[in-house]
Amino acid sequence: SLPVGAIVGTSSLRRQAQLRQARPDLDIQSIRGNVETRIRKVMEGQYDATILAAAGITRLGLDDKVTQWLPLDVMLPAPGQGVLAVQCRADDVETLRMLSAIHQPEVATAVTAERSFLHHLGGGCATPVAAYAEWHGDKLHLTGLVAAVDGSKEIRVSGIGTGSWELGAEVAAIALGRGAQELLADG
Repeated sequence: SLPVGAIVGTSSLRRQAQLRQARPDLDIQSIRGNVETRIRKVMEGQYDATILAAAGITRLGLDDKVTQWLPLDVMLPAPGQGVLAVQCRADDVETLRMLSAIHQPEVATAVTAERSFLHHLGGGCATPVAAYAEWHGDKLHLTGLVAAVDGSKEIRVSGIGTGSWELGAEVAAIALGRGAQELLADG
């Protein structure tokens, strides 16, 4: 519901590219600061809106500040976004026991597929690459996206499988076959 020419702040190239693809009429600008600072900049009128990670908003208890949750068909997250990972020494049996109580194997498998997609593209945190995997029964569905930074083109691909690393590689191969390497080189 933003008007033509509305100023939207986001520091993520991935979000900028997807937003430009969905709404080329918006004025997308970089925004800096923590979540509270970015929200304050919108409230003060420096920006008409800002795009923030849903996981961070929810974790901070700021859901009441959200005017719209963007659906996955408009804004795919970065691979592994919203997931917390904990590492510990392999010989620390007590810590490993405690961590096993919170480990979610299904989430770990989904994130592995997302990270595999990114890995097989050769992308990093500064490239407009997105991926989202979720389980439907016993099948893992992975959607990946590579976009031109200016929003002029995006390649959205998907696949279904059970092996997470393999699925990420397969979906990346489809994206590369459709020209993803050129978009990554331009980014």
